[in-house]
Amino acid sequence: MSAAIETLWTRKHLLGLEDLSADEINTILKTAASLKEVSLRPIKKVPALRGKTIVNLFFEPSTRTRTSFELAAKRLSADTINIASSSSSLTKGETIIDTVNNLEALKVDAFVVRHASAGVPNLIAQHARASVINAGDGAHEHPTQALLDLFTIQEHRKKIAGLKVSIIGDISHSRVARSNIWGLTKLGAEVTVCAPPTLLPVEIERMGVQVTHDANEAVENADVLMLLRIQHERQETQLIPGIREYRLRYGIDAQRLEKAKPDLLIMHPGPVNRGVELDSFAADGKSSVILDQVTNGVAVRMAVLYLVIGAPEGTPLEGAVV
Repeated sequence: MSAAIETLWTRKHLLGLEDLSADEINTILKTAASLKEVSLRPIKKVPALRGKTIVNLFFEPSTRTRTSFELAAKRLSADTINIASSSSSLTKGETIIDTVNNLEALKVDAFVVRHASAGVPNLIAQHARASVINAGDGAHEHPTQALLDLFTIQEHRKKIAGLKVSIIGDISHSRVARSNIWGLTKLGAEVTVCAPPTLLPVEIERMGVQVTHDANEAVENADVLMLLRIQHERQETQLIPGIREYRLRYGIDAQRLEKAKPDLLIMHPGPVNRGVELDSFAADGKSSVILDQVTNGVAVRMAVLYLVIGAPEGTPLEGAVV
């Protein structure tokens, strides 16, 4: 364990990175660094959240995020309940708020919420007594994914301020891109987004990023390269001519990486569409930290759960992790 960290966290919920300060983001990252050691132990469990109950309330399919939150809770000794909308009373006409109210009657402590519609975690937070953590809402935010991305960059490059980060892909429909832009710019990175014009939000420059439509330019200037998949499930119309053309203009392969910096980091939130945004050379090569992102997701989500429901203000982390 590292030295004790005095918590600077006073929030009941984690709904996004847009409203967080740089100090709050750094508090989460420092807490995650201390908690990552737990996953390296023979017995991967500490009593920090013993007696707490966490409900994973997922209205969208998920593998990495749901499993990561479940592992994070269990490694902190919390009890977990997993609920998918397809197996809940929502299929019988019950509203989301009624579902939450009924679960709160069981005296749970936190909801981890994923939903296809933006704003649902915020809506639940307005009605719930328990804490609410946003695990991805529509094309709005996915704060814990961005936090684990920040943690992974910091782990490999020892800093974030001053780094040049290029995000390539379906920016318009990506909650990951939005959360990363908020987090990266607050911590001093220079962010460039790269996509066809049809996959870029109008006036995205207002978020403090630069825009290019040239993938070669985005790769050559980057210290960190974040790839995003084409999210057909969130597109109402066909916004690109076809996958083949997208791959030729924006896909990352060995040829496009020839002019990249030698210490480039390649990242992807998953799932990876091999042969579209990334070929196997890039996804599995020496620059890829994609599996490190998955590993770090557990530590980051442990930190978020601990700070949101387990840490009285000013309590050192060291006292809760033995």
